[in-house]
Amino acid sequence: MRCPQRLVMDDDLILLIVRTPLGSLPFTYKVDRVYLKPSYIIMSARTVPTTDDEVVSAVRDAYSFIAREGAHPEYAETVAEAFGYTAEQLKSIPTESHMGLSCGNPVAIASIKEGETVLDLGSGGGIDVFLAAHKVGPKGQVIGLDMSTDMITLARKNAFKQGYKPPQVIFIQTQLTQPLPVETASVDCILSNCVINLLPEAGKAALLKETYRVLKPGGRIVIDDIIGRKPFPDAIRSDLAAYIGCVSGALELEQYRALMKDAGFTDALFVETGGDLDIYKTTGSTSTGCCAQQPSSSTACSAPSVTPLPRTDIGSLNEWAASYQIFAKKISSDTVATDKSPEAVKRWWDAYPKDKLTSDELASLLRNPDRSDYALIDVRHEDHARGHVRGSVQWRGDTFSGQLAKFYDQYSETKQVIFYCGSSNGRGPRCAAWYQDYLNGIGNTESKAYVLEDGFRGWKYPDLVNTVDPGTSNRLNMCI
Repeated sequence: MRCPQRLVMDDDLILLIVRTPLGSLPFTYKVDRVYLKPSYIIMSARTVPTTDDEVVSAVRDAYSFIAREGAHPEYAETVAEAFGYTAEQLKSIPTESHMGLSCGNPVAIASIKEGETVLDLGSGGGIDVFLAAHKVGPKGQVIGLDMSTDMITLARKNAFKQGYKPPQVIFIQTQLTQPLPVETASVDCILSNCVINLLPEAGKAALLKETYRVLKPGGRIVIDDIIGRKPFPDAIRSDLAAYIGCVSGALELEQYRALMKDAGFTDALFVETGGDLDIYKTTGSTSTGCCAQQPSSSTACSAPSVTPLPRTDIGSLNEWAASYQIFAKKISSDTVATDKSPEAVKRWWDAYPKDKLTSDELASLLRNPDRSDYALIDVRHEDHARGHVRGSVQWRGDTFSGQLAKFYDQYSETKQVIFYCGSSNGRGPRCAAWYQDYLNGIGNTESKAYVLEDGFRGWKYPDLVNTVDPGTSNRLNMCI
């Protein structure tokens, strides 16, 4: 019997560590094989791809790997503190939310106020989102955008640990080089931490223009990023490890100024922070994994310890680049101010995947006498005049998010939990998203949220309807 234990990355190689019982306990560890992970085949060639799409894909794959395998806590804390995060800030958020990927602390100078809407570009494990959420409070909102599905999954789990749920804190997977899923003039403050340098040049320009669009009049943006001190030679510019490591994709100062101005930020302030970029090259005592150091007999491995960024041989990073903080505001006259700003994300629940059931599929389920591992949840409020789908239990959608723990206690072992409202366009999928996010956060894979497609209005089976009197319908099976 052989049980895979973990993957340990060292330079461009990944070691598969397995534990093998030799007759009796304890297990011993050995290196089973050495191979190149598919997404790192390009990395091993060490050449930046020639197309923008390939560059974005390489960056996404590399950071997805980091999200799945984690960073060594000691390394992550060292990098975070080196770039301005306080010990108090780091203790206030999940350890997994800071991964040694920052080059500054944008929250520190963003002057975030209670009730504001904040957008974080390239939110990673959620470090800046959670620090901002503490400042905006329950009446504010923080939205994290990231290109990596694995990072989004990690960040949502971290949000659960912090007690945050949407719409106060939302994490959305999206391409940062494409139009953002955010409404025009809806955001008070934008944060970005060591992300823009990772995009191809056209993507950098497109993203900065999008930030100007989504900011409210007078809204502000704080960017921490790496900026080149001098032109890079081809050996550095084409080095994919240096690109993934936030160096070779960096613009020079005047190039960055020009992009900011072209986006609409005419008076952007650039400040060199003096951060030591060579801190990225300090990997801690066990950065390549304790198992990898003593593969034949070590039994002490218990935590993933992947070196967060690929190594490169370009010498001191400080010679070539520097960490900068960039501050800019949107000119108030560029957008007509209104008394009430639009919601930044109108349908946040669309970003939280749920499976759907058609009327035909649900009818078949209801008629199957051998199936009882499901629950049908009606989240309408007062609109029950035409009845309920047979077997429904009612939970009010307007109070559902505050009842998640109670709901989970009742349905945590139910295989399919199927939500619906009038059209399954609002409350139904919204409640399903809350429940699925709760399941993911707690690590429950036995239960799963579904949405009845087209809701009660699209229900085609009158023989499978419980008709109730309109005067008493809102009390039927009420569980709140």
